[in-house]
Amino acid sequence: MRDANRLDNIYKTIKELHQNNFPDWRIMQLINNFLIWHYNKYKSDGFYVEDNEFITRFKTFIKKMK
Repeated sequence: MRDANRLDNIYKTIKELHQNNFPDWRIMQLINNFLIWHYNKYKSDGFYVEDNEFITRFKTFIKKMK
C-alpha cells in the first residue's frame, strides 16, 4: 500500500505550478489540458502512471505550455 502522506507534497506541487504559471485557468481546465497533452505525447491516458512520474510529466507539460 502506498503511503498516504505522499499526497500532501503532490497536491502542494500541483497548486504551486498552477498558481505560478496559469492562475487564470480553472482547475478542470488545467487537468483537461494536461490529460490531452499527456495522451498525445505518451499515447496513454495516464491511469497507470506512478505519482513521481506524473509530477515529472506535469512539470514538463507546464514548461511546454508557457
